[in-house]
Amino acid sequence: MKKRLQLKIAGRVHGVTFRIKTKSLADKLNICGWVKNNKDGTVGILAEGDENNLLNFIKWCQEGPRYAKVKTVDVEQLKYIGDLEGFVILY
Repeated sequence: MKKRLQLKIAGRVHGVTFRIKTKSLADKLNICGWVKNNKDGTVGILAEGDENNLLNFIKWCQEGPRYAKVKTVDVEQLKYIGDLEGFVILY
């Protein structure tokens, strides 16, 4: 089953390759969407894909890359649209 999620990751998540590693994992899991650094110091993600792949994606986001210190991962389920292609880093 396909799903669409919006994630907000808080903690030490800027300057630790979070966006690059997120894109790499999303590409491996066939997840479409985007990742960006938010002005409030969090990382925002919009992700669409297979439910099982998204669960693995969320699990990874709870740890993040090596130098990250993730405090919270807020996940909001949105209506699946299927309009996203590929996964990009927004600047």
